[in-house]
Amino acid sequence: MAATAATDQDENSIQDELSHQILLAERVIKLAQEAESSKLECSDLAKQSTQLAHLLRSVVRLTSSTQSLYERPLRRIITDSSMNLDRALKLVRKCKHGGVLRLVVAITTTADFRKVSNLLESSIADIKWLISIYDSESGTNLSLPPIASNDPILAWVWSYVATIQMGQLKDRVDAANELASLARDNNRNMKIIVQEGGVAPLLKLLKDGASAEAQMAAATALYNLGTDQEKVQAIAGEVSAVPIVVKAIGESPMRVQIVLVNLVARMAELDEGVREDLGRENVTRPLVTLLGMDIVVEEAKAPSGKPSIHSLVQINKEVTKKTFHSNSSSSLSLYSDGSSRGGRKEREAESPDMKHRLKVSCAGALWKLAQGSLFNSRKITETKALVCLAKLIEKEHGELQLNCLMTVMELAAVAEANADLRQVAFKPNSPAARVILEQLLRVINEENSVHLLIPTIKSIGSLARTFPAKETRILGPLVTQLGHKSVDVATEAAIALCKFVAQDNFNCVEHSKAIIEANGVPRLMNLLKSNDRSQKHEFILLCCLAIHVSNSPALEQARALSVIEGAARSMLAHHPELRELFAKAVDHLTLYQPGAHSHHKHSYVP
Repeated sequence: MAATAATDQDENSIQDELSHQILLAERVIKLAQEAESSKLECSDLAKQSTQLAHLLRSVVRLTSSTQSLYERPLRRIITDSSMNLDRALKLVRKCKHGGVLRLVVAITTTADFRKVSNLLESSIADIKWLISIYDSESGTNLSLPPIASNDPILAWVWSYVATIQMGQLKDRVDAANELASLARDNNRNMKIIVQEGGVAPLLKLLKDGASAEAQMAAATALYNLGTDQEKVQAIAGEVSAVPIVVKAIGESPMRVQIVLVNLVARMAELDEGVREDLGRENVTRPLVTLLGMDIVVEEAKAPSGKPSIHSLVQINKEVTKKTFHSNSSSSLSLYSDGSSRGGRKEREAESPDMKHRLKVSCAGALWKLAQGSLFNSRKITETKALVCLAKLIEKEHGELQLNCLMTVMELAAVAEANADLRQVAFKPNSPAARVILEQLLRVINEENSVHLLIPTIKSIGSLARTFPAKETRILGPLVTQLGHKSVDVATEAAIALCKFVAQDNFNCVEHSKAIIEANGVPRLMNLLKSNDRSQKHEFILLCCLAIHVSNSPALEQARALSVIEGAARSMLAHHPELRELFAKAVDHLTLYQPGAHSHHKHSYVP
């Protein structure tokens, strides 16, 4: 009821403004007819005002019969017209005077009559143009009204938006495509489209779903508009914008889904608030559904030996049966078909390339949605997304594999900061967590790509507190990466290992022993010898090893105490927060390393 009242008030406001304009024009006509001087000029103004009043009445009829009126150009033109009629009224009012004053007025207003006449002529042309764009039968009008003579883009945007909001379907599609093209050209065009109310009609065109072409045009235009935080907020701020986009993802043809999923990824990346809004609308569900298309897991007997992804999924089947359903007695589909038009047959008819592109987009969107968001990360891990991601990491290559790894990395990063999520989603003995770990270990052992190794190593590091001391497969591969030829990979390995040996890790002592047993000390020393970059994480790692396994022969042989003290001056100058860690490491090594007591009687503190 409140929304209806507001709409009626807006409509009344337009009608009131038009009525005021008509009355104003009639006053100009009346005073012009009563003029005692400059009668010829006043007569011309009266004729123009009569024409203007006639056109305004036509606009009144159009607006009263139009259900969905695009008001932006109308309000601008009415405001301009009102100013011009006011000037005409002041001018003809002067012409009622007689005598000497009449001569003075005649001399001083000749140029004014010409100027006001030109202004009224411009208003007449503006309103004629306005009527033409409100005529749904005529399509888009790309002529240039005087009000936009200095800015053609404004007139084009008005015309395109009016067509999308009020035109026939074919014209609406063409106009949406034109807006998409304008938005792609430059940032100024985007701002004009948003400021002139172009987003709401595009969302309506997307929602109506009259045709795949209409949805594609609307989705592309919205995607081209959402290039920064301000515009993303403008899109999401429209009434029901997020629900419309999410619903369209589940119901649209695949080529439209790709554009909409890319829009979701961009919106999630650019604005944290919109990211949460998308999660609350449960956008993760259709994304996981689409990501998991064609993934079918065979029924298997009870697993024996080393568990595979397939067998682990079967173990977890009962836990997740409320989310996913079985298609037959012999196979389990991870994901439902969704509600897209045409269902499975239409989906199966799509080309492999189209399906692959959609999966790439969905993985990218999940990555951006998970980024720093506990709510979205919970939503994602409540589905079988982890199993799906593991399967794709195993089988795919290139951008899809990378996006899946990045999604896992962001989920793990959120879990690192939240014990509940860590214990639920990444519990070591849960099937989903185990299949993910299998793939992370496979990547770190088999791949050499920096782009793949970095998110993999970060994921393992974020989950350091979930691994029990008996999990012996993890630290060896991480230690090996300390010797990677890429400094970035080696540094990430050091950061990850630091999380295993940190004081707040319950198994820090056991992990420290495992790192030393994996020949970690020599690799770490090689990294510390490099002077072309910051060595903060390597320094922290060595100090933690010294604290937890002070009596290690490997540390003694590597002269760890001398190395730590040698690096301390520079390190503590830039990172004074490490002073306590440094002092503790020196004390432990001094206590346990043979022959160190006399030489290091007093711990060095810069």
